[in-house]
Amino acid sequence: MNSLNAESWRRAWYRFRRNRLSVFGLGLVLLVLLAAIFAPYLAPYPEDAGSVVKFAQAHRPPCGRFWFGTDEVGRDILSRVIFGSRISLALGVLVLTIAAGVGVPLGLIAGYWGGTAGAVIMRVTDTFLAIPPLVLALAVSAVLPPSFVTTMVAIAFAWWPWYARLVHGEVLSVREEQYVQAAETVGASRWRVAFVEIMPNCLAPVIVKLTLDMGFVILMGAVLSFLGLGVQPPKPAWGTMIAEGRVYLPANWWGVTLPGLAIFVTVMGFNLLGDGLRDVLDVEVERWN
Repeated sequence: MNSLNAESWRRAWYRFRRNRLSVFGLGLVLLVLLAAIFAPYLAPYPEDAGSVVKFAQAHRPPCGRFWFGTDEVGRDILSRVIFGSRISLALGVLVLTIAAGVGVPLGLIAGYWGGTAGAVIMRVTDTFLAIPPLVLALAVSAVLPPSFVTTMVAIAFAWWPWYARLVHGEVLSVREEQYVQAAETVGASRWRVAFVEIMPNCLAPVIVKLTLDMGFVILMGAVLSFLGLGVQPPKPAWGTMIAEGRVYLPANWWGVTLPGLAIFVTVMGFNLLGDGLRDVLDVEVERWN
């Protein structure tokens, strides 16, 4: 069994690394992850990630001392971008953990049990899906005090229905398989059949969707911060940095362009990685849309 598993991993890695864009995306994701982990050691001026004021060096353009320039109060933008990766990755992980933790069990129950409970779950899911996620997240953020926790709750509140819908469709396609019928025949409980037999066979598309959604969640978190409904200053959220820097455009272009580039690189990395995992796991993403 171990040799078969090892051989399966080798084949999967071979298929993945044949896609150079996916390998490139993996490299970008690892780069951002390492920046978040080692931020205090990589940032040239770690203290600039907080509420530091250095007016004497405000609005410095990119140079040898400040690679990304400085902001309106003299803080090093590169240091703040590096520390901002922690906020973005933490937001993505927490939001998707909550969304999948709620949506996957509900989709599993609706797909396997069906009946009135399944109909109610899917009608509620359809209601949420009828509202664009950004609009729903904005509505939730508007009634709560702006903070990291508010951003997390608002986005998760808008994101769980996608996982419920995905898992519901997967369960409907596998619940008549022979291994499910065999488990039911030997007297396994419905809970065991659902969570032990069916759920592991629905995880491949969930894993791919989690990877693809990571970039979208980070982007949505940046939008909320940009609008003043998310992470608040002086925390170095990328969206907040762009909102602060846009006041001084076009002269001080680096205050907007370089945090925006960090968002672009991170989102692109997760999207390319998700495409590679989709090919390796042979998942049809089209049916989610």
